Parts: sequence; structure tokens; C-alpha cells
Amino acid sequence: MNWNATFSLKVKATSDGSYRCEATAGRTSGVSNSIRLAVVTPASNTRVTSDPSPPVAYEGSRVLLSCEVDRGSHLYFTWYFNRKEIISGFNLSGNKLVMERVTLGNAGNYYCIAWSAVQDIRRFSTSTEVKVSVKVYVSKPKISFSLFKVGDGYRGNITCWALRGSLPVNFSLLLDDKELGSITATESLSACFDVAVVIGLDMGDARCRVKTEVQDLKSEPVTLEVVPVGGDVNLQVDYLYTAGAELAAARMNCHISRGTFPVFSWLFNNSVLPSEDRHVEFVLSQPGPGDPSQTLILTELSTKHSGYYQCSARDSYDPSGSWVQSAAVLVHITDQIRYLKPQGAPPTETPQQVLLSPFESISLLFCCFFLLMLGVAVLCVCKMFHQDSTNISSLNPPSLHLSEPESHAGALQAPVLSAVQNQAPEMTPEE
Repeated sequence: MNWNATFSLKVKATSDGSYRCEATAGRTSGVSNSIRLAVVTPASNTRVTSDPSPPVAYEGSRVLLSCEVDRGSHLYFTWYFNRKEIISGFNLSGNKLVMERVTLGNAGNYYCIAWSAVQDIRRFSTSTEVKVSVKVYVSKPKISFSLFKVGDGYRGNITCWALRGSLPVNFSLLLDDKELGSITATESLSACFDVAVVIGLDMGDARCRVKTEVQDLKSEPVTLEVVPVGGDVNLQVDYLYTAGAELAAARMNCHISRGTFPVFSWLFNNSVLPSEDRHVEFVLSQPGPGDPSQTLILTELSTKHSGYYQCSARDSYDPSGSWVQSAAVLVHITDQIRYLKPQGAPPTETPQQVLLSPFESISLLFCCFFLLMLGVAVLCVCKMFHQDSTNISSLNPPSLHLSEPESHAGALQAPVLSAVQNQAPEMTPEE
């Protein structure tokens, strides 16, 4: 006979666990199998917490996000980044989201959903968004300065900047390690400082300094000295060739002995060469310490580009200043010979640049080798001839003195000895 007993239970959060029943009849008892009662509590007051807090970190740092609830059991967690569900690419464990080494790509808005399910019924609780900010370390600062005229004096505009980094940053100008001013940059990674400058006076070494909450960096020093343009102006021409040994362009480098802020001008046959000429490419190198220069490249070479080229320079901050000029250099371009010749050189001057085809080069090498081998062969023959003549002379008995044959022998040997004596100096280097 089967007996049933029914028990009513008011379910609470503490009711979660395993249950079984025990039946007793007289002295006999039995225990049933156990069943699991899962008490599912919906999540409430879901929120995201971060470590560090607030969630601001530099590249390469560790960021931990946690999905916290005030109450709830048997919960599942789903994370969203910029309102897209996170499927992969992050370390997810329980209610944790771990970013071991954050990058700029990890910056954005995060939120989580805590949810539970009873059969086909699901309950959800969504947190608010948390913005994760990723900062970039500031690169080593750089420094530059320009000059402009104000009335009868000059002012220097010193610029400090960094190529990368997160704002805000603090820039300061140091002159011989003494701070002259400080600016907090909030819109761009640069700051400008205005200082009085005396032409020709060495005012010291200037540096830029950049500071953040975790960094303190200085730029390379720059000597705060303005040297006027002057001295010799040299114009050097080089030819640029393709891999097939064909002349492709002519490069002219204009170098002045001194000058901190030069401006250059180019002349072709005593006429100013316009910068808008599409056949001419200007390449202006940054003036280095004691080496200000500018390069002009002729990208198309034809007979119409043949002529005298000159370069001149003056101070850029003084439009009324005098120009210093190089000597004119003749660039002579023909279909067969292309070479550089200074102005006034004689017409018979040897060209500096001659184009040789690969076939001509091989032929020239072969001829040189053939002439060398021919010279060696001639020396060997002469040496053998000399040895034979010596052996013949040693075979004649010294006791025989016949006047008539002796004269003939002398006549015959004279040319031989003369030839040997003439060949002796040429043999010495070979031995």
C-alpha cells in the first residue's frame, strides 16, 4: 500500500538546498532520495565597479571591472562594450572582466547585465555605463625656435611640443636649467614662449620640459644664439643615376659657412629661378648646427636646362639684408655627354661625368687584360733570348784569335747585346 504525505513550505532565500523525507512504521523506517530546491533571487541594483577607480589608466596597465548586485542568486552575467555584446577578446570570469594590458582600443563605455532564469522565465537587471579612459604616455619633447623683428629689436618664438601623449600636460622652458615660464596645454601637445633675442649673442642652452602625473621629461638642448648669414657660399653638383646607369637627375647643394635662419634663392643664367617651375623640385633641409644648406633637384634633364646655376642666401628675419652668393656653375647637358664644368674652364677640360654602357666597360677591361698578358709574353721571350746568347758566348774557346771571324762575330753580337741592354730596365719590375 502506498502512503503519501504532503508538506507545505514557505520559500525564502534560505530555503535553497537539498530535501528528503523519512517514513517510519513501528520499528521500521526508510529515507527517500534527495531533491535539490533552487531558490532563484532576481538581481537588483546592478552596477559596475572598477580597479583602479575611477577607471583611468595608462597604456599597458591592468584594469579590472566587476558586475556587482545588492541581492540575487543563480545569476549569469553579460558584458557590453560600446553597446555591443562582448563575445571574445576579453578575459571573462564570473562577474569579472579583466584587461591585463589596456590599449587605446579598450577605451570606451562598458556596462553589464545580471540575469537569472526559472524554466523559461528570465529576469534581467542592467547597470549604468562606465567610461574607461586610456591615457598615452607623453613622448620626449622637442624644441625649436624662430625669429621675428619687432621695431628695432628681435623676439624669439620658442616652441615646445611632443609627438604623442594625453592631455593635459605641462610645458616649461628652461634656459641653462633655470625655468623661464610654464604653460599647461589642454588643447594640443605644444606650447610657445616669447623671449628677447640679441643677434650674435650666445644666450645659453634652452630646453623644453614636459610633466604629467607620472612623467618628467626634457628635450635635447638648443643653443639660443642667432648667427647672421655670411662667409663662403659653395654650390656642389652631383648626378643621380638609375639602376641601368642612365642619368636621372642633377642634385645641387648650396651650403653657407654660417647662418642660423637663412633664406635661399636660386638663379639660372642670371635670372631668378621660380619655385613654381614644375621641372624643378626644391628640397629644404633643416639647418643643423653650423651646417645650413638647401638642395635643388633637376628632375628633368634636357638641353634647355643647360646653363649657369647660382645660389644665394640672406637672413630670413631681415628682408633688407644683403645677399651672399656662390660662384656660377655650368651644367652642360647633351645627348651623349653630360658633365659639370666650372665657369671659365678651358674647353679642353676633361668631363667629370661620362656615361659608359655595360658592353663598353667589359670591352675596356678585356683590352687592358690582353695588353698586360702581351707585355708579360714579350718580357719572357726577351729573357729566353738573352739566356741563349749567353750560352753561345760561353761555348767559344778563349784561345782562338782569328782576326777576320772575330770581326764578324763582333758585328753579329753587337745588335744582340744592344737589344738585351735595352730590354733590361723593363724586366726589373717583373722580377
